[in-house]
Amino acid sequence: MSTTRTREGDGIETTGLDGVVFKPTETTAAAIRRLPFELVCVDYEGRSALPSAETLSSLAADRTLRVTTPVRADGFDPLGDDELSTRLPEGAGRVLVAGHGAYLTETEQSRAVAPRLGAAVERTNDPWVGTESVERVALAAGGVQYELLSRGTVDAIEGLRAAGYDGDVAVYAPTVPTADEDAILDAVGAYAARRAPVRRALPDDAATDATATGRAREVLEAAVRDYALVGSHATIRERVDELKTAGADLVVGYPAAGVETFTR
Repeated sequence: MSTTRTREGDGIETTGLDGVVFKPTETTAAAIRRLPFELVCVDYEGRSALPSAETLSSLAADRTLRVTTPVRADGFDPLGDDELSTRLPEGAGRVLVAGHGAYLTETEQSRAVAPRLGAAVERTNDPWVGTESVERVALAAGGVQYELLSRGTVDAIEGLRAAGYDGDVAVYAPTVPTADEDAILDAVGAYAARRAPVRRALPDDAATDATATGRAREVLEAAVRDYALVGSHATIRERVDELKTAGADLVVGYPAAGVETFTR
């Protein structure tokens, strides 16, 4: 797989990120077009939030576009209703995932992941396969392994490479390009706090944003650096380089503090 590099400039592209992830309920396609990235990934936030075929086609026309498609969701189920899959533009790549429960009905959540990932990979050209909570299933299914950044990502990728895995690995990382600790906690404090090790370390009923104090703030300021890319452009670049040295092929950033932070 050829890596897609950023366009030249002196802003967010200096972080070494290979692409941007956007959530349709937060950001318009027009705003994404103003960013210096050739690789664009669209997150899934439910059927109603899926951009139109026209919008996706326009992005795919001059960028490398990938669309996240939960294999358990109606419309993207390769063993059932896959009507939405047929509406994706020909130039759009796929990111095959089990799907976040917040965007799935109870019926969709009850569907088996493994056979659907396998069937979707067989039908998809050059897929990325999300590994979150289904690492072994994703590896067995094949495709580019799409890792969610965590404190164990570097070790996991190094382990894959040491074991002889020679496929491609992409990493998804919430990204906050600022040294302002309050802004960082407001953007990704609650996100990090949902991770089990962080949840266990936090005091009961602790605030998880910029209002956190004492022990809670200490835990969160460390945790956001495990689960997100935060800090100056140079600091983020160091983290990206560490992931690439471990064996990651691509690192894509989600602008967790707003798309405008990627334009500075």
